[in-house]
Amino acid sequence: MVAVTGLGLQSPHGDEPLAVFDALCRGESAVHEVFAGQLPRPAAAATVAFDESRWFTKLQLAGVDRVSQLAVAAADQAWHDAGAPAGLDPTRIGVYVGCGMGGAASIETAYHAQAAGGRVPPLTIPAFMPSAPAAHIAIRLGVQGPVLTQAVACASSGVAIGEALRALQRGDIDLAIAGGSEALVVPGVVAAWQAMQTLAGFEPGQAATACRPFAADRGGFVLGEGAAFLVLEPQARAQARGARTWARLLGYGLGCDATHLTKPDAAGQARALAAALREAGLQPADVGYCNAHGTATRVGDLVEAEALVRVWGSALPGLRVGSTKGLHGHLLGAAGALEAVVTILALQQQRLPPNGHGGAADPACPLNLVQPGDGAAPDLQAAISSSFAFGGTNAVLAFGRA
Repeated sequence: MVAVTGLGLQSPHGDEPLAVFDALCRGESAVHEVFAGQLPRPAAAATVAFDESRWFTKLQLAGVDRVSQLAVAAADQAWHDAGAPAGLDPTRIGVYVGCGMGGAASIETAYHAQAAGGRVPPLTIPAFMPSAPAAHIAIRLGVQGPVLTQAVACASSGVAIGEALRALQRGDIDLAIAGGSEALVVPGVVAAWQAMQTLAGFEPGQAATACRPFAADRGGFVLGEGAAFLVLEPQARAQARGARTWARLLGYGLGCDATHLTKPDAAGQARALAAALREAGLQPADVGYCNAHGTATRVGDLVEAEALVRVWGSALPGLRVGSTKGLHGHLLGAAGALEAVVTILALQQQRLPPNGHGGAADPACPLNLVQPGDGAAPDLQAAISSSFAFGGTNAVLAFGRA
């Protein structure tokens, strides 16, 4: 049995987990218009109000991209939330980080400098490499065990948390710091996503509600940035040291559609959902909440709904479903970690955040969507968080109430 004993966040809604969860339960959107006048058409995103001086000196910031800064802050918060466990062999601690792109700001700065004929910053490479966040966390916390980066698009941090669970189950490590970080809200990256025609459009002044998962009028997602980390350890070890347990990580389902690079497949998602339930020892009727991947794309939401129908069957009406991406944006490589924290807090608080800006639900998505003001969940004992990625990788985490 694996316990979640620490939570750390740097999110568009703030850095205090319970306050962030409260804001989500109130349906508050952190999405706003970005780069007005700099892009082919208006774009929305959710960004983090981050004070790097709390975590780094000016000298330490040299060659440290925002993605690593956010990661270090959130991991450090999770570590201290877990009580800064003492007396552990540092070679028996692991760091598992999901990061889809790495240092977007650093590489964009380098490209602009090169195009202008100027001097490319000499620390560009270590700043933008996707493994930099994990390395910086290890240096900050003195971790000498496995320090690994999962770069699996939108499933990255869900996979990172799942692989940390596997390492604990095998006995490879005694404690894991697992999560993800992403900071790619820069003009070049946003323009690239616009070119794919996957981002939500919006009318002037309506950016906050641009992303509407499972809604009949949905039109795409909005980008977000941030970092989220969990401290995971065996339940027996956590109890022995008197640690608070936020929730239990019960199971992990992982698989690949193996059908198309960008088009999701319901059968592949269903396999991952079923695998997570199987490992957790849960029946569909045991699970009361699904923090859905729910990106608000036309195809993606339909496929995810179909996968849930396949696995839950007649038990589907008892599964309350919601995507929080409409409120905090799609954090891509860090999405699974932030949404895992939301799922853990839903169990701990016995209430659910609403499906963000869902409005009139698409009748082709026959789900029991969480509605604003109707989030009470006094009987919630088990919940899942799903991450379905470009490339076809599907990761599902199953959590139980502590």
